[in-house]
Amino acid sequence: MTRRLIALAALLVLAALPARAFDTRATHAWVYDVTTNTVLMDKGGEEPVPPASMSKLMTINMLFEALRDGRVTPETTFGVSARAQQMSHEGGSTMFLQQTDRPTVNDLLHGIIINSGNDACIVVAEGLAGTEEAFAAQMTERARAIGLQQSTFANSSGWPDPTQRMSMRDLGILAIRLIEEFPEYYPIFAQTEFDYKDRSPANRFNRNPLLKLDIGADGLKTGHTSESGYGLVGSAKQGDRRIVFAMNGLTSDKERAEEAERIVSWAFRQFTEKTIVKAGTRVAEAEVFMGGAPTVGLVPAADVKLLVPALVQETVTADVTYTGPLTAPLAQGAEVGTLTIHVPGLPDAHVPLVTETAVAKGGFLTRLMTAVDVLRARYIDGPAPAES
Repeated sequence: MTRRLIALAALLVLAALPARAFDTRATHAWVYDVTTNTVLMDKGGEEPVPPASMSKLMTINMLFEALRDGRVTPETTFGVSARAQQMSHEGGSTMFLQQTDRPTVNDLLHGIIINSGNDACIVVAEGLAGTEEAFAAQMTERARAIGLQQSTFANSSGWPDPTQRMSMRDLGILAIRLIEEFPEYYPIFAQTEFDYKDRSPANRFNRNPLLKLDIGADGLKTGHTSESGYGLVGSAKQGDRRIVFAMNGLTSDKERAEEAERIVSWAFRQFTEKTIVKAGTRVAEAEVFMGGAPTVGLVPAADVKLLVPALVQETVTADVTYTGPLTAPLAQGAEVGTLTIHVPGLPDAHVPLVTETAVAKGGFLTRLMTAVDVLRARYIDGPAPAES
């Protein structure tokens, strides 16, 4: 059977008021606290929508992986096809590549991240997969492998296509991957200028509006088409906390800049990280069957740190769940239960609980008394009433 208990009163001292209501003007948004693995906002975050240039993050991921695998180096050069050069004249963002160029991988990374070059994306796609179509198929396959369930790709640049779709959650997960898996390359996202061969001084600036604000922002990618509206995948770090967010459907670059700053301010000022339970603190006791002790303490193996709304008023509650009674022998530190903490306005947090001490198997007398209790319950007392 499953035993559900209220955890120690010490857990319930902390109180929290749901964070101030915040409704972004973006049509779709997903905000995530990376430090505590907490979803702070999910407004249509699972819905696949046109991602525009924000889908270039997947092209960047593919190139980062090629660098990590040793298939290319930052000094590797790629050719520029007629198709890639033509993209420089299609009206989208570009790093102004010409067929006579031999850009390095390092050039192309800067051209995609800072200039948002559609031409650079095609060069990477053709350089890694032969054709952009083959590369897009690889992008979709790789997206599934890394957990992006609402992403499909028809091209490498985010050029409008009815099958080019990503969710805000997928974009956020991809951003976290780029930050955590590729720390040696991620700083490129914070660079504000790049002009390949001095060809376009006006296009040299990074479009991310947060980089100018001194709020800890260090990435990632803007996007805009008439179909998608204005969007941004952003990240900022203040102190020990990092947040990542993705949004789209805004009506102008001005509104995008304002909304991005509002989201960052809200995420950092309306929530605070607290240690709810220290490692080794007993939060419940579990019954033990046939053990040298009748019960064993349940404790978290590590400090439990959670993000909670900054204002305090309502009680934070917690449940402990385990399937019991536990059967001896039990090793110290064996994972046997779950602490579920309910913070108003945020998703429940689930923390594994382990045994505080080892419990040896009981001796002959213990086994005898247990057998007597079982027989009494079965033949004399009758079945025990069901627990709630």
